[in-house]
Amino acid sequence: MERDTILILDFGGQYKQLIARRVRECQVYCEILPYTTSLQTLKSMNPKGIILTGGPNSVYDPASPTCDAELFSLGIPILGICYGSQLMAYIPGGAVQPADVSEYGRTELFIDAPDSPLFKGVPARTVCWMSHTDRITTVPDGFRVTAHSENCPVAAMEDAARRLYAVQFHPEVEHTPEGTDMLRHFVRDVCGCRGDWRMSSFIEEQIPAIQERVGSGRVLLALSGGVDSSVTAALLSRAIGKQLVCVFVDHGLMRKNEGEQVKAIFGPEGGFDLNYVHVDAKDRFYTALKDVADPERKRRIIGEQFIRVFEETARGLGAVDYLAQGTIYPDVVESGAGSGGATIKSHHNVGGLPENVGFLGIVEPLRTLFKDEVRALGTELGLPRALVYRQPFPGPGLGVRIMGAITPEKVRIVQEADAIFQEELVRFGIDTGKGQFFAALSDMRSVGVMGDHRTYDCAIVLRAVLTSDFMTATAARLPYELLETCMNRIVNEVSGVNRVLYDITSKPPATIEWE
Repeated sequence: MERDTILILDFGGQYKQLIARRVRECQVYCEILPYTTSLQTLKSMNPKGIILTGGPNSVYDPASPTCDAELFSLGIPILGICYGSQLMAYIPGGAVQPADVSEYGRTELFIDAPDSPLFKGVPARTVCWMSHTDRITTVPDGFRVTAHSENCPVAAMEDAARRLYAVQFHPEVEHTPEGTDMLRHFVRDVCGCRGDWRMSSFIEEQIPAIQERVGSGRVLLALSGGVDSSVTAALLSRAIGKQLVCVFVDHGLMRKNEGEQVKAIFGPEGGFDLNYVHVDAKDRFYTALKDVADPERKRRIIGEQFIRVFEETARGLGAVDYLAQGTIYPDVVESGAGSGGATIKSHHNVGGLPENVGFLGIVEPLRTLFKDEVRALGTELGLPRALVYRQPFPGPGLGVRIMGAITPEKVRIVQEADAIFQEELVRFGIDTGKGQFFAALSDMRSVGVMGDHRTYDCAIVLRAVLTSDFMTATAARLPYELLETCMNRIVNEVSGVNRVLYDITSKPPATIEWE
């Protein structure tokens, strides 16, 4: 049976992957394609529907991204979002002009056509998330206005006969409460998708794809023990078995007792069909990072050293053809890859291989998945729940949780403080599977008093954020008793620390990691 597919045409919208994520939550497979994709290619993929994303441009600017007018005559259901809605109005002959009042953020939405399939079950007055400076002022022939806001007369429109729908707001973000329902109505009711795509389907597709890509070659994977690399290992193990060589690199920047935990799951006694190799590279990483304080330089150095260690390890193991990585979509977005997005931070999993590395290419089976989808995949693959729902850990390890230059002493401090934080989170019954919780070491030192003696020691920062997609996050409101307990234990049990701070900054404006 042919798989139902929704295609998402990207016009530069910052939320394009959130759209994909919401569609997948409806158990419908989707792919993101550039807006330049030809009509012939689109038709050959036989999509059940097409979604046009938002974007930062104005449709009436000749230099702005656009699409072929024939797109709207293919007979395929189309949903335009924000910029995509303006394209749907402008190209067939409607009017789009600069708005008298721009709308940003939470906006009250009034439903004018409750019979619209998009708004089935949606209250007559609801809220949505707007982000636009232009607005549709005249709808094309055949369309009707289905919703408006105080400052936007065409907040939604449709031509039901041609199955063309448009919303000026963003249904894909959490700030539009009924947004997921609207998208579900589009992909399930309008497009007629069955809603039968599951993580099991992803596995069924990825295994032959991996086998075809790799052939008889050997694959080298950096196994950190984090969720992403562990799920990658489990998936590759199922696909290619002993062709997979998992290398655990002890770079001295891991969590406390990380090596023992990883070996227990993936080592010879762990039950996975793969080859497991341990590499002690602590001294090498510490030497390369000596006196380096800039976080971006740290990431580059750690990434480069990872590649070099893999290369040298591969030579010692015999021929290794591919490098596997646990890249997931937030890594790609924050590295500016894809559609010309700004680089927020580089990531050692993103950007390709240095020219002098002797691998044929990179295998990234999780590249299109969000963290929650990776966890669901790990569960489907039979990984232990404790591993699948463990705290996320950055590829560069504690290198991005230590401010200033890295030393073994600083690593010890962060490892011990973080272990205490994790123990107390468990003891207090905090659900850490809904975000990221960790300790970081600031580069601040201050005067303190301990045992009638003056101290001049470091400050530990505790960070706890809640998020569903790791694209945005809010600080967790942890019980004060928990924070106080952590403070007392860290200050008394971790030498070199005399202050504990709690970071309540959301993302944005901050990133999740503390660097």
